[in-house]
Amino acid sequence: MIAKARSLWFEQALLPGGWARRVRLSLDGCRIAAVERDVPQGPDDEAHGAALPGLCNLHSHAFQRGMAGMAEVAGPAGDNFWTWREAMYLFVDRLTPQDSQAIAELAYAEMLETGFTRVGEFHYLHNDPEGRPYADPAEMAQGIAAAAQATGIGLTLLPVFYAHANFGGAPPAPGQRRFIHDLDGFARLVEASRAAVAGLSDALVGVAPHSLRAVTPDELAVVARLGDGPVHIHAAEQVKEVEDCLAWSGARPVEWLLANAPVDARWCLVHATHMTADETRALAASGAVAGLCPVTEANLGDGVFPARDYLAAGGSFGVGTDSNVLIDAAAELRGLEYAQRLVTRSRNVAAPGPGRSTGAALFDATLAGGARALGVEAGLREGAAADIVALDLSHPSLAGRTGEALLDGWIFACRDNPVAAVWRRGRLVVSEGRHVCRGAIEARYREVLARIAG
Repeated sequence: MIAKARSLWFEQALLPGGWARRVRLSLDGCRIAAVERDVPQGPDDEAHGAALPGLCNLHSHAFQRGMAGMAEVAGPAGDNFWTWREAMYLFVDRLTPQDSQAIAELAYAEMLETGFTRVGEFHYLHNDPEGRPYADPAEMAQGIAAAAQATGIGLTLLPVFYAHANFGGAPPAPGQRRFIHDLDGFARLVEASRAAVAGLSDALVGVAPHSLRAVTPDELAVVARLGDGPVHIHAAEQVKEVEDCLAWSGARPVEWLLANAPVDARWCLVHATHMTADETRALAASGAVAGLCPVTEANLGDGVFPARDYLAAGGSFGVGTDSNVLIDAAAELRGLEYAQRLVTRSRNVAAPGPGRSTGAALFDATLAGGARALGVEAGLREGAAADIVALDLSHPSLAGRTGEALLDGWIFACRDNPVAAVWRRGRLVVSEGRHVCRGAIEARYREVLARIAG
């Protein structure tokens, strides 16, 4: 049973105007009814350490949590993203809708445990193992919605349009048969996806043309107009992708999108790893969010996003766990900063100036960019959804720290997760560092993995 809290008191809290001490958050159902600063703990208050607003995980393929660690054996030739993709195709062939749901439940529980309170599910596993549509086009999406319901995480569902194997409308490969739609079928899928999430209190549905490899320009134009929610697309993740795009169009992927698609604040360009200086400045100016997935990008050998130049140009970004090889909000932020340090051979790259906190800069930017990319608002303010993360101030790496220094300690110095509790829409979903339903969720996951990986 997921318990409901009414009055929470924190030693410190990150509010929209900055850090405050001795903060009471009064809850009215799923929302924050009142925020009081510098007040003593009351007899009816539930006391905790430090409160943070929950983060948005803007890019997830939940089913890939099931193959985490299974693609770390060298093949006969040099391994890269493309060889990993073949291993993923083999894994996905084995999954039933029930399997996918069980895996997603564990992924979503782990997201909540590390401080993510909403996920953007970039969902492209649609058809049965033979590539035939299910009777309900959103059969697989139903499992995603059920996993969100079971764990309590917020959901922005992004059904993926995937029609081709490469630029220029190349026919899909056999391994892609579970992903493929035509435009009419995809429109039905989007409508069925809206029905699939209708029972979730604050779920949203956007669209996700998979990439310029997988959609033609005409298809992209149609897909982007299906509704007024977020639009997410993979772009420039791999050097080969950039080379193929140049051969097809004479332009690079981000360059082409900015010139030929209505890219604006509704859009999230996922990865955008390989950009020129001109593309970097133009993407920053477009209002779109760059969807960065540092742990996955490192695991797949994608490359390093040009964050220093992008931030200098005023660009917005959020983070996602993508392949879910390791689900950890702090690890994504740490990985982003450390990659920049290695490339630039400098420190505190994300910090906006002298005397400024790198951890705070990363957290604040991720909070704002992730929320925009998933179509929601963020922050601990009156009237906002009660999506609250509590840090345990007894953790050794948080000892003696206040305000922004807590974020530096959490992101860069905590070996063990200091997230003690999480509330989603006012309901306690993580207690003492564990999801309240983890035992049952983990048992279902183990049963599925024993069968499909055995």
